[in-house]
Amino acid sequence: MKQIILKWVKLAAIAAVLALLGNYGLRYFTKPDAPEPFASGNGRVEATEVDLATKLPGRVVDILADEGADVTSGQILARLDTSELDARMNQAKAQLQQAIQSKNYALALVSQHESELDFSKKNLIRSKNLYINNNISLVQLQQNETAVESMKAALSAAKTQVDSADAAINAAKAQMQTIQANLDDSTLRSPISGRVLYKLIEQGEVIGAGGKVLTILDLNDVYMTVFVPTSYAGRVKIGAEARILLDASPNTFIPAKVSFVSPDAQFTPKEIETQSEREKLMFRVKVKVDPQLLSSGKLHLNSGVPGIAYIRLDDSAPWPSAVNPDKPKTSNPLSKML
Repeated sequence: MKQIILKWVKLAAIAAVLALLGNYGLRYFTKPDAPEPFASGNGRVEATEVDLATKLPGRVVDILADEGADVTSGQILARLDTSELDARMNQAKAQLQQAIQSKNYALALVSQHESELDFSKKNLIRSKNLYINNNISLVQLQQNETAVESMKAALSAAKTQVDSADAAINAAKAQMQTIQANLDDSTLRSPISGRVLYKLIEQGEVIGAGGKVLTILDLNDVYMTVFVPTSYAGRVKIGAEARILLDASPNTFIPAKVSFVSPDAQFTPKEIETQSEREKLMFRVKVKVDPQLLSSGKLHLNSGVPGIAYIRLDDSAPWPSAVNPDKPKTSNPLSKML
């Protein structure tokens, strides 16, 4: 009996020891971790896309850039057929000349009627003196008075013709300006400096108003979109320093800054691979490559290249060795720029 009791006492002691060890281990392994100084996420290099579209419908007669071509702002990239616009411009020019001639004729009439009115007024003055001296009849005096009023009416009508001709001239000029604006819009110029990504229409095809001809990449606005878990999103600040490591150049990191943090949580898209579980809510973060580095020409990036972005959450924390210029894995030509 004593042996059974001793056995149960030993088992109880062992169970108590195991319980203490389990409680200690649970507390040790579940204690809160210190906040990580970096957030990271996988993504692909992207660039802002700008569509070159037509304002007017028409037939495309020239496309002066192919896919992959580098273009500059203001460079002519395509032209539309302007035969109809040219004909309308010639018509508007003819109408302008006609209105100018009408004005010249009306001005001549004004000059003529002013002279006739002046003569009629002088004649009326003489008639009044003659009538006072009984040298002419009342009828003749009234005829001269009527002549003066007639000349005033004719002069007023001639001046109205001048105003009408001015209105016709302004209308013709406005029509020419409208046609010229349409002619200018028929020549499609690049809105930015960049690289042609897609050619969406071929020469000779008819395109509608607002139709897209080319898609151009803005190589001075290159970024990577990554997704970070909720626990990190609240600590990511706009303007925070970041560095991008591309799969194509694992030994070269690219300086960047956070330019956007989504205010709304969402599920991680399927095409984005992250270390966190997919069912957790994630926040979209946009990391923009340093524009000065892009404009310097020392960095060449292709849109769509995958990589990983490291976002600095603690300014005092040293960078991970993968993107640390002080401890590079291999030589890094961009480390001097950081």
